[in-house]
Amino acid sequence: MNDIIIKLGECVEFGKISLASPYPPAMKGQPGADELTREALENGLSPQSVLNDALIPAMNRVGNKFTEGKIFVPQMLLSAKAMNSAMKHLKPFFQNGEIKRKGVFVIGTVMGDLHDIGKNLTGMMVEGSGWEVIDLGTDVPAEKYIQALDEHPGAVCGMSALLTTTMSNMQPMIATIRAKYPETKVVVGGAPLNAEFAQKIGADAYARDPQDNINWLDSIVA
Repeated sequence: MNDIIIKLGECVEFGKISLASPYPPAMKGQPGADELTREALENGLSPQSVLNDALIPAMNRVGNKFTEGKIFVPQMLLSAKAMNSAMKHLKPFFQNGEIKRKGVFVIGTVMGDLHDIGKNLTGMMVEGSGWEVIDLGTDVPAEKYIQALDEHPGAVCGMSALLTTTMSNMQPMIATIRAKYPETKVVVGGAPLNAEFAQKIGADAYARDPQDNINWLDSIVA
C-alpha cells in the first residue's frame, strides 16, 4: 500500500495525470494520478491518508521547486492537473466529512482585471494542500467576497491582480469587506505587487507565488 502512495506522489510531482497522458515521457504507458487514487481507495487506503501522505507532500515539493526556479509555470500546471485528477475521487469524502479541511479559502481576480492563470494555479495548489477553495473567477467586486463570507463564515480571502491599474482596487475592496467582517484575513498576490504595497492597503500578507500563499495559510491555522 505504501508503494501506491509513493507512486501517486510521483505522478502529482511530475505531472502524470492519467494512463492516457503522454507527459512526462519517462512515465508514458504507466497509470497516472487518476488511476492510482482510485486503486488506493479501492484497496482500503483511507482518503485522509491519500491526501496527507501523497497529495500534500507532492504539491509541497512542486511549490518548493517553483520557488527555487527549478520548474516553471507549465510544469506546475501539469502537476496541478494531476492533483485535480486525484482530488475528484476524494470530493465525496470531503462532502461527507470523512476528510477534514484546514479551512476555506476564497480567491478571485479583483474588479476590472480578467487575468486568471496565477489565480487558477494558486487555487489548485491551495486545494491540493488541504483547503476548500471557493473560486469567484475574474473581475470580482467586494460584494462577491462578502457573499462568499456570508456562506462560509471565517473564510480567508485571496485577491489577485496583474495590472497596475487594477491593483489599486484592492484597498477599497478590503475596506468594504472588513466593514462587515472586521476579522477577515486577506492575502494578496500578482506580478506588480510587493509586501510593502500589501501592508499599505491593509492586507494581512503578500504571496509572491502559490507556495508562499500556502505557507502563510498553514501558518494561520497551525
